[in-house]
Amino acid sequence: MTHSEQNAKGFIIAAPKSASGKTTITLGLLTALKRRNIKVRAAKSGPDYIDPAFHGVATNATSFNLDSWAMPAPLLDNLLATTLQESELTIIESSMGFFDGIETKNGHRGCGADLAERYQLPVILVMDVTGQAQSAAAIAYGFANINPNIQVKGVILNNVASPRHHASTEAALKRIHIPVLGSIPRDPTLHLPARHLGLIQAEEHQDLDLHLNHLADIAEKHINIDAILSLDTTVDLPKPSHYIALPPPGQRIAIAKDIAFSFIYPHILKGWKDQGASIHFFSPMNNEAPPDHCDSCWLPGGYPELYAGQLSNADQFIKGLQSFAQTRPVHGECGGYMVMGKTLIDKEGVVHQMTGLLSHSCSYEKRKIHLGYRRAFLNTPKQELIHGHEFHYATVIDPGHDLPYATLTDGTGNPLGTEGGRRNLITGCFFHSIAIQP
Repeated sequence: MTHSEQNAKGFIIAAPKSASGKTTITLGLLTALKRRNIKVRAAKSGPDYIDPAFHGVATNATSFNLDSWAMPAPLLDNLLATTLQESELTIIESSMGFFDGIETKNGHRGCGADLAERYQLPVILVMDVTGQAQSAAAIAYGFANINPNIQVKGVILNNVASPRHHASTEAALKRIHIPVLGSIPRDPTLHLPARHLGLIQAEEHQDLDLHLNHLADIAEKHINIDAILSLDTTVDLPKPSHYIALPPPGQRIAIAKDIAFSFIYPHILKGWKDQGASIHFFSPMNNEAPPDHCDSCWLPGGYPELYAGQLSNADQFIKGLQSFAQTRPVHGECGGYMVMGKTLIDKEGVVHQMTGLLSHSCSYEKRKIHLGYRRAFLNTPKQELIHGHEFHYATVIDPGHDLPYATLTDGTGNPLGTEGGRRNLITGCFFHSIAIQP
């Protein structure tokens, strides 16, 4: 399908709160639309590694994050334009509650509502109606009217207990002229398994294609997909730009990738490739070292705390990384940063030796959540400012003696002190980079 140069089609799946069923319904719709031979793509508002990976499996296409707080406007425009241009229909899954984010002076709060307003993307609201019926109409009315620049096209009811429950809820919504586009009954088979950072990763999910097709069957049965396709979801195509989120750390970049290291944003990889860098994956869990022909190495976040024993025994990986780091840059984020330290204590309290590239030690034994947006001023002569976020339960129990990697504030500017470590060509930190700021 060829779009005009001015517009394309897309909408946002949003909800009043987390755990309303957005991901389940989004995946069901994506898979059902793909089965109809519609070229569909997805995106995710806010910082999230796991949901976009499921989107990617459902659509056979990259799902980018769109973050109105962390990303400069040209980068947002570029990623959305790329997605819209390469699809007949784009579905953007909102994070958390639709209006939930952080208050800032420039209004960029990192919420799905920012994207809806900026790009005039229509909205379909998913409502978990557990424990309510007609009252759902009051919530939907608020979402439809709180901001005149946001268009709520309809709602999909989730966790509907009975035909009577559906009828009373739909009647109240009809009175405020908001159509019900779907009604999903309570069904425990729809849920995806989760762990401490969210859903189990897509690559770990057994029989994922089977589950996605089950979700598509539910969508076909309980969502009026034809009605959704008949909605006016035309949006203006943003003018593409060439803003690069992060400069590539090298010409040939070795990136750890397996079930322990998987959290690297697709927009960062796209930017590096657009700059002419080549990407070379290797697996520490398979005891692989970074390829020697590469000139930099990146250890992403993930779940090394769950595999600390196996990583500690991966002698080829450890020796190869130590040798690599003597002459070339190595950077680790979150899980990668844990592995760059001296030791990592697992949830049972067992101490595992890590690579020792930096001098800190971490523990996952006594879990404490660290969560939120971060502004990071790098400990370099230029003091570059990077926007990113933290989401981890492990804690530094010994900061070591390396120079700090960055000085942090939270998303609203409150100081959080120094973070991470820097030694020669080696750097690491707990926060995940999203975009360097102009």
